[in-house]
Amino acid sequence: MVMGGRPLKKLGFLTIGLFDAGDPGRGHESTLRLLEVGERLGYDTAWVRHRHLQYGIASPVAVLAAATQRTRRIELGTAVTPLGWENPLRLAEDLATVDVLSGGRLNPGVSTGPPMHYERVKDALYPDTAGTEEFGYERVRRLLDHISGEPVTDFRGTEGIETYSDRVQPHSPGLRARMWYGGGSLRSARWAGENAMNLLTSSVVKAEESEDFAAVQLSHIRAFRAAHPDGDAARVSQGLVVVPTDSAGAAQRARYEAYAAGRLPRTRQPQGPARMLFAPDLVGPAEQIAERLAAHAAFREVDEVAFALPFTFDEEDYEQILTDIAGLLGPALGWRPAV
Repeated sequence: MVMGGRPLKKLGFLTIGLFDAGDPGRGHESTLRLLEVGERLGYDTAWVRHRHLQYGIASPVAVLAAATQRTRRIELGTAVTPLGWENPLRLAEDLATVDVLSGGRLNPGVSTGPPMHYERVKDALYPDTAGTEEFGYERVRRLLDHISGEPVTDFRGTEGIETYSDRVQPHSPGLRARMWYGGGSLRSARWAGENAMNLLTSSVVKAEESEDFAAVQLSHIRAFRAAHPDGDAARVSQGLVVVPTDSAGAAQRARYEAYAAGRLPRTRQPQGPARMLFAPDLVGPAEQIAERLAAHAAFREVDEVAFALPFTFDEEDYEQILTDIAGLLGPALGWRPAV
């Protein structure tokens, strides 16, 4: 690395998978091509994000099922699936199926809380149970139990010519160890550790004990590992927005810098009643970004990243960014491409 800290062992990226409402197939195909590009460049992980009732990927599990058939090595993840939209039993079946199809490469990331704009969508989502649904940690526990192979019924055996299991099928034994929690608060970080999950920490945290983003994120990582059975070896992946410009054209650089500048005001102080704190986007030559990351208190504690791609760029922009990250930034941080 440029400075101290842990050498980067796993390099990943995250995409939102935008599409045009009039031609959704093109956008989904673009996302799949991007995952293939990531594999060719040697990335260890590729992640997709949920966007319900928007023009981004609504069903990452379905997209990743397709990706399993177009990639052979890269690990595939969700960052993150909001469980308020999901039935944990049905989701466990889908996740296990995709994990089997991938040969054990799936990394499901989940989060808690009611769906966004719940008052507007609850009658369509939960017409009979909207007032009694539980959207907290218990929903995650149910999912973890189902994936672990705990019984979901008191019957197994044969009825006529039909054979039934008492646990989710297919069962993928290694999947439980690859479950991630997307947490932005100290409480969530501790809970993820206590429940032996992995931790996804992104460019958004709650400003609880400080208004210094790196300090807050560092406290989450340390609290998570202190509570986790694996201690300092517990897996944490950091997901900042990182845009190297080394091979970008002049128009691309201008677009990237304008994007980051437009988002910079929200990083200066906590936002909203929840006091959400945003990290600045890192735009510039790979060498400069590496120096900034190496000086970042939380980055120095991790050896895995899932750098987030900006939302609104073109496919050729994403390929340039991914190429510069893999070819220049990653190696500057101690990473070597997967083979």
